[in-house]
Amino acid sequence: MVSTTQASRDGLRRANQATAQLLQELATLARPGVMTSELNDYAMEYIARLGAVPVFATEEGFPGCINTSVNDAAVHGVPGKQKLKIGDVLSIDAGMLLNGYAGDATITIAIGKISAQHQHLIETTRQAMMAGIQAARTGNHIGDIGYAIQSVAWSQGFDVIREYTGHGLGHVMHESPSVPGVGRPGTGPVMPEGLVITIEPILVEKSARTKVDADGWTVRTRDGGWAAQFEHTIIVTQHGGEILSTI
Repeated sequence: MVSTTQASRDGLRRANQATAQLLQELATLARPGVMTSELNDYAMEYIARLGAVPVFATEEGFPGCINTSVNDAAVHGVPGKQKLKIGDVLSIDAGMLLNGYAGDATITIAIGKISAQHQHLIETTRQAMMAGIQAARTGNHIGDIGYAIQSVAWSQGFDVIREYTGHGLGHVMHESPSVPGVGRPGTGPVMPEGLVITIEPILVEKSARTKVDADGWTVRTRDGGWAAQFEHTIIVTQHGGEILSTI
């Protein structure tokens, strides 16, 4: 992680605010008939205008600058010719490196009218993320975040994918520590004041078991259950996580 100087906080805030703005613009563009590749093209142009770096592609070798995960695709969906349709649930994970600082955030949105079950999945996932953010307090353990997330998910009959976690970030996108979406209170590393991490639960309506598509990237649920994800980059404080990825 970067040192928690005011300059580094300002740099991280700018990178994450820019990421949040991109997600807001993509959400307005994501409508029936739009291909996920069109969203990726827009994101590429947006990032280029800022003079930023499409960090998913440059650090991880991902074939796109955003993840577009639709319905049973839980994470790392590759943008392509898939056209969005009414009733779809779309998760967009965006990131960039702006002036040497990383920004990372995810939203899940409805494409037109969706089922009540899937709307509940989206809302519960957002609530689970916020519970994890509240648990990101100075002196708490990483396990406290996962416990807060899973408590919300399980109370509503949803499960949490284990293999894909939040993480530290600073001058690069993925740093330690790992921040799982499940956990036991009082376990894992203690969080110091100023630690910068992402909290990004992926909730599923059925089993949390996953498989990877032939593209080597797109992660789907094994049983076809739909998924939702939200993510914020936060700074750990005595009062809970201070959200950086908002506008």
